[in-house]
Amino acid sequence: MTSDFLDFANGYLFDLKRTIDELPMGDLHTLYSKVLSVASSDSTVHFIGNGGSAATPSHSAGDWSKELGLKTISHSDNISSFSAWANDEGYSQVFVGQLSTFASEGDLVIAYSGSGNSDNIINGIKYAKSIGCDTVGITGDYKGMGGGKLAKIVDLAIIVPSTSMERIEDVQLIINHIIKEAVKSEKEL
Repeated sequence: MTSDFLDFANGYLFDLKRTIDELPMGDLHTLYSKVLSVASSDSTVHFIGNGGSAATPSHSAGDWSKELGLKTISHSDNISSFSAWANDEGYSQVFVGQLSTFASEGDLVIAYSGSGNSDNIINGIKYAKSIGCDTVGITGDYKGMGGGKLAKIVDLAIIVPSTSMERIEDVQLIINHIIKEAVKSEKEL
């Protein structure tokens, strides 16, 4: 049994390392530049995410506001607002509702979605674009879908090169930390 576990764990880590090695660094650099731009314009970064990818927006908003001094909102965190919009307008509108209250032209909206096909994420991004927000999707190649619908509609699609939802979600948090640490380093210069 131990041998089976070790084989599994080593296989998981091998695939995670491969995924990290194949990250689209040019796209990460573009996101880094967008975050620097938001920081210099005093705009807000809005994070949205669905399912397991709803945890990274919360983590990102906390990191980026505390360590970078950026105005951030994780729209996955306000359960009262989230559930009110879901109840009154439908689950597919939870991010549209919150963005309609809090987002402004020039803000940055970052969507985390493993598949890139969640209706609430797609609708939120479409709304954000309609009011003049810059949009980023951090998604993956889940089931070979190449970032799904999200990758086709955002201003910048960062597609984690993995078909595994677990590796995609692992790397979403790694991307958060890469960007946060790079911006923090830039601000310290």
